[in-house]
Amino acid sequence: MTLYQAIILGIVQGVTEWLPISSTAHLRIVPALLGWDDPGPAFTAVIQLGTLAAVIIYFWSHLLRIGRSWLYGIFSRQWLHDADARMGWMMILGTVPIVVCGLLFQKYIKTTFRSLYVIAFAMIVLALLLIAAEEYLKRRQRAGVKLKELDDLGWNEAIGVGCAQAVALIPGSSRSGTTMTGGLFLGLSRETAARFSFLLSFPSVLAAGIKELIDERQVLLASQGNLVNLLAATVVSGIVGYASIAFLIGFLKRHTTYIFIIYRLLLGGVLLYLLWSGNLAPTPISP
Repeated sequence: MTLYQAIILGIVQGVTEWLPISSTAHLRIVPALLGWDDPGPAFTAVIQLGTLAAVIIYFWSHLLRIGRSWLYGIFSRQWLHDADARMGWMMILGTVPIVVCGLLFQKYIKTTFRSLYVIAFAMIVLALLLIAAEEYLKRRQRAGVKLKELDDLGWNEAIGVGCAQAVALIPGSSRSGTTMTGGLFLGLSRETAARFSFLLSFPSVLAAGIKELIDERQVLLASQGNLVNLLAATVVSGIVGYASIAFLIGFLKRHTTYIFIIYRLLLGGVLLYLLWSGNLAPTPISP
């Protein structure tokens, strides 16, 4: 990987991580289309720490408030003394499904699931589920049902959105896409679903990035060039990711997710055509 490629992949990661179009899929698709080597799941997981930093900066005051209240609840043994403490526990509870599934299926996540066929079908299937979620939300709005905000979330929403997040282990499904879909089905507004998706990503992305950095450190840090590329991609992804978060939250206040749905359907269809026509190999070709 050259420094130029690392920067491009950092931009791709930053743009796509928080939009419901799957950053993992794009980090497989872009190199495949450009004839580059697959950066691999470890590189992908580590540079997500950059976009995680963007979440921390963007939601700094909110996360700090949650952390303080959660710690106070532990030391005072008043575990659920306010909404922030409850949110802290809901973030932990919502992370359990993706941790369990990640450990159970890690072999397939790093191999079989990275097939472009899997990614193409995941892009299309999640788009169809997101359409169903949007239509469900519209029916609730027509019926005059109040949509849930962050302060209205409970344990059922935490578990439900957490299970939806676990589906994001399949490249092409999208972490924000699955959690927003789950949130809409559970009665959350689009903006609230996006905000909870960002907060819920904090524990799992942090754990996955650190785990891959430790497990694959001999490859990722094998040379000074590898280290420079990794740092460059991570920093760039963080800067671009911050802008992506601000864009999505503002966008969802006024618009539906249909623009992302159309993009997913088109990209999934194009991928299938390129695969069936033999113009793309479904898995990276070994040197």
